[in-house]
Amino acid sequence: MNETPASRQPGQNQPDQGQPAGQAQPGLAARAQTNSAAAPDSASPAASSLARLPAAEALPVVEFRNVSIAFDGPPVLVDVSFTVRPGETRILLGPAGVGKSVLLKLTNGLLRPDRGSIRLFGQEITTLPEEQLFHLRARTGMVFQEGALFDSLSVRDNVAFQLIQERVPDEEIDRRVRDALRFVELEETFDLFPASLSGGMRRRVAIARAIIRQPELLLYDSPTGGLDPVTSTTIIELIVKERDAYRIPSLLVTHRLQDAFILSNHRFDPEAGRMALLPKGETDPHTTFLMLEEGRLIFDGSLHDLITSRDPFVREFLE
Repeated sequence: MNETPASRQPGQNQPDQGQPAGQAQPGLAARAQTNSAAAPDSASPAASSLARLPAAEALPVVEFRNVSIAFDGPPVLVDVSFTVRPGETRILLGPAGVGKSVLLKLTNGLLRPDRGSIRLFGQEITTLPEEQLFHLRARTGMVFQEGALFDSLSVRDNVAFQLIQERVPDEEIDRRVRDALRFVELEETFDLFPASLSGGMRRRVAIARAIIRQPELLLYDSPTGGLDPVTSTTIIELIVKERDAYRIPSLLVTHRLQDAFILSNHRFDPEAGRMALLPKGETDPHTTFLMLEEGRLIFDGSLHDLITSRDPFVREFLE
């Protein structure tokens, strides 16, 4: 992708007001070690809030209420309502062209709906001025389709893009970039350029960029799109690792059922350093599903509810 920093979406290089520029943060590897010995829900700022509140009282990180949007043709999304709660991973399923990527852009305030309400971190964003949206976006991490790396920048500068804009000291940047690359098992690519990386490596670098600022929400836009099955499984294993190490709430878009099922019925084993299949009949309780059909949300529930659904579209999609 031939892209320059100036062409990024507005607001993606704005500092997080809750974290002054240049302030040191604990490394990802250190957090992972701490979290493996602690309760899973203590792994991120959002999860820490969840630990203090009963599940029923925890405020959603994302909340859509009756959201609709159209462009120059038929509606893209119609009356969509759902939530993403602290520590929760929501997998958004559906074939191409049903509005999945548009929904992600609405979540991050990159698009505004024609009708309805969207709350991000408890704040209504549909009428929020752009400068205030910058600060909310800075609290999210986004993994774009195809990775969306800057070809003219090194891996180090791609991963550190936001930190560079915030004028974080170089020594701090190098430490945090190596930490993020170590998490995705690509520390050796620090000085390389995207053109020298495989498709799967580029996606892993994109994930490192998304997590380097320790976000309170992760958005994945078809993270395995265009990859072969083996490489896709590697990327999903990395997402399982991130989910189980940090419990950062996530919204993941995919049309690949295999990816969705792996996320639901696997966990990351920190001792073995790889994901493991959960016992027969068990699924991750924090991973649930949404499904879109022609812009309408037709399913919201667990894997068991999904595979036992009698909805004709759901049955056709699963089969």
